[in-house]
Amino acid sequence: MQLPGQTRTSVQANHAFIAPDGHVPAALPGWEKTQGIILISPHMRGLPRFTMYLALMEDGAKSAMPFTGVQRFAYVLTGTIQADIADGDSFDVSQGHFVYIPAEIDYTLIATSETKLLIFEKPYTQSNILPDAKPEIHTGNAWAGEGEPFLGDEDARLRTLLPTDIAYDMAVNLFTFQSGAALPFVETHIMEHGLYLVEGQGIYRLDDSYYPIQADDAIWMGSYCPQWFCAYGKTQSTYIYYKDVNRDPLS
Repeated sequence: MQLPGQTRTSVQANHAFIAPDGHVPAALPGWEKTQGIILISPHMRGLPRFTMYLALMEDGAKSAMPFTGVQRFAYVLTGTIQADIADGDSFDVSQGHFVYIPAEIDYTLIATSETKLLIFEKPYTQSNILPDAKPEIHTGNAWAGEGEPFLGDEDARLRTLLPTDIAYDMAVNLFTFQSGAALPFVETHIMEHGLYLVEGQGIYRLDDSYYPIQADDAIWMGSYCPQWFCAYGKTQSTYIYYKDVNRDPLS
């Protein structure tokens, strides 16, 4: 039992560990019949360059458009949504599936049952190498296939959910670890991350701190934050995470 006045959450200069014990839902501006939990945003010491949040949609709830120039990736944790695109296209996105919609495309996400979404949003940065390259709408099953062994480790498998070409300035991946599997070294890099543990448990190193992590915990890792993960327990552990990619560091 957690003692009164205690929390697992920790917000530091270059990382944050956000536990559900402190979640405070509030209406998402412009959304209908939806409560939101903002997990990561630029309000977090002014450093994150993206937002990551939960959208808790009632049956029949509708999304609002993001700000001009902002792209959105939505992963369905539970329930089902219908994506209605302004050009007339429409498709369903069910639990474990995702939809990515580039900036400047008009659309609405409609919950066809009580639904919980995990959403990443980021202002789109055009490539200075191929300025005419444009990202496209993508949808699919995040769990399709077995994933690729990470650096040769069969017990750590990575599913890449978005194309890796230069039109895309963000990546979203699904990373599954068997119990006992770990990242092979402590990573330190320019990319920042937003991470949500979908299942399982483990230990996450952020800077010089070690956090026990379990399903529904969220993490922000700033640029150059030393980071490492090891899964433990009797089941596999899987997290979905965002990172910024394919752009000059001075852009």
